[in-house]
Amino acid sequence: MIIRSASGLRLDFSKGLNRLRAGVRRQWLPVALAFSLFPDFLLAQVAPGTAASQPSGPASAFPAPAVSAFTPNSGVSAPAGYILSANDQVAVEVFGEDDLRTNGRLNPEGNLSVPLLGSIHLAGLTLTQAASKLTELYGGDYLVNPKVNVMLLGYAKRRFSMLGQVNRPGSYEMPESSPGGIDLLEAIAMAGRYTRIAAPERVTVRRHTAAGRDQIFKVNAKRFTKGSGGGFHVEPGDTITVGESIF
Repeated sequence: MIIRSASGLRLDFSKGLNRLRAGVRRQWLPVALAFSLFPDFLLAQVAPGTAASQPSGPASAFPAPAVSAFTPNSGVSAPAGYILSANDQVAVEVFGEDDLRTNGRLNPEGNLSVPLLGSIHLAGLTLTQAASKLTELYGGDYLVNPKVNVMLLGYAKRRFSMLGQVNRPGSYEMPESSPGGIDLLEAIAMAGRYTRIAAPERVTVRRHTAAGRDQIFKVNAKRFTKGSGGGFHVEPGDTITVGESIF
């Protein structure tokens, strides 16, 4: 657009406006460039080395964060409803609390020393009941919704005694597969079987009860057939005496 002034000179406003626009662009170009780089600069100040140091690629290429897994120690296969007793070896694990893991044998009183809780009586409880007891104790004062697992690592040394007319009299340990007791004929076999003058029909079993008394059983082992399931059950602590034939 061209306008003549009162003095007769022509004023070319189009050219002037273009020059003005060009000047403004030159002045604001450094400012716009600085603002475009400002987010990257701010990010570098907040988390230095994170964006630049990570390689590009799919998210699956990065290792997953470590998660504390609840992997109990390997134990023995305890029968259903097994009752803990003194000298049993157990493991206690608390999910997510590695410092609270422990294992050991119950002392003669049936107690186990447990982190934070001290000496806890576990004898007479099943593994599930023992876990519930420790869960309650930990949850009462120390942890929120603790998850406790109790595993049997080893049976206490359970023994019985064989006396009288067997080839190898003495004290014997219950087999690991039968910690609660074995058949009478199996116990006699462990002691080397009967001697030549043994009287299988005259077997005496002495048992010390929890009440502190002794029970005496008169057993005719001659009537039993090994493996039939109808024999006499020998329990830990029993003393078996095989009588002598009178002929």
